[in-house]
Amino acid sequence: MRAAALAHLSAGQREAAQRAALRRAAELGIGSLHECAGPAISSPEDLTALLALAEQEQGPEVFGYWGELGAVDTARRLGAVGAGGDLFVDGAIGSHTACLHSPYADSGRGGAEYLTAEQVADHVAACTEAGMQAGFHAIGDAALDAVVRGVRAVADRLGLAAVRALRHRVEHAELLDAAGIAAFAELGLTASVQPAFDAAWGGAEGMYATRLGAERARAMNPFAALLRAGVPLALGSDAPVTALDPWGTVRAAAFHRTPSTGSRSARPSPRTPGAAGGRWAGTTRAPGAGAPASYAVWAPAELLVQAPDQRVANWSTDPRSGVPGLPDLTPGGPLPQCLATVVRGRTVHMAG
Repeated sequence: MRAAALAHLSAGQREAAQRAALRRAAELGIGSLHECAGPAISSPEDLTALLALAEQEQGPEVFGYWGELGAVDTARRLGAVGAGGDLFVDGAIGSHTACLHSPYADSGRGGAEYLTAEQVADHVAACTEAGMQAGFHAIGDAALDAVVRGVRAVADRLGLAAVRALRHRVEHAELLDAAGIAAFAELGLTASVQPAFDAAWGGAEGMYATRLGAERARAMNPFAALLRAGVPLALGSDAPVTALDPWGTVRAAAFHRTPSTGSRSARPSPRTPGAAGGRWAGTTRAPGAGAPASYAVWAPAELLVQAPDQRVANWSTDPRSGVPGLPDLTPGGPLPQCLATVVRGRTVHMAG
């Protein structure tokens, strides 16, 4: 269906949609976007057109990823900063295609394995030797285990330091156990997560519980445990699966539908970034593409900081927050509204 839709999309329609997406991102205070492209998700033409448009418009920056196995040269030719993104190791929980060690509670199936640990290792080795960030889509515990085994094999062969230096990333990483979290920390993997998934499908009555059963569902999206282990989190939307919504994303993480697992909180504190150097909410880039962006949720609310090589946003926060500089993130309440977005010293959005 995706291929059929893309085949009937004209260049003009594509450009109009891309312009609208960039404009909406600027309105939301987003200074950089990550486009996970690939032969199974879009096309080379779609990626190169978006990268060219972003450069021409000088609005939110776009960092492209090309999800094709072993295609480091193709990724470079297309202007991508990483060879990954939607490089599928498995599918999704909702469609029973996320790859699991134990069958789904409501179907008896175990999901789909699209890549083996050996294929993961070959791709990560090629990327590591080329100095390019690799990335994979992996949701189920069996798929994540394949990623860990593949990356560890490369670390054994090329050295742990070489693997860690590239900050290879995993999109979603939803069903990680304690051993998997420890492995992510050891191997320097970045978890590119989507808290809105938990807001939409988590909880005792949610889709995850239906598909997996209550016990496994409670272990989904362990944001706090990842942070405690020192795993970098890149919070995103997987748009259009869920909407671009930076503050809503932070709120969804802070109010995880599973309040605790055992004696430990499953909810990361919105104040965590202050202790973590400001790196918990935002985006993580490939090495060489600049420092990761982050939303300064702990900063004075009306402070506008501008530097030539940074993107910043001036936020209007709810005075009822009770914590200086921290917006009221209570579910159902109002979220901060972006007043201005500045990208590399250029104002790309100014409210009113």
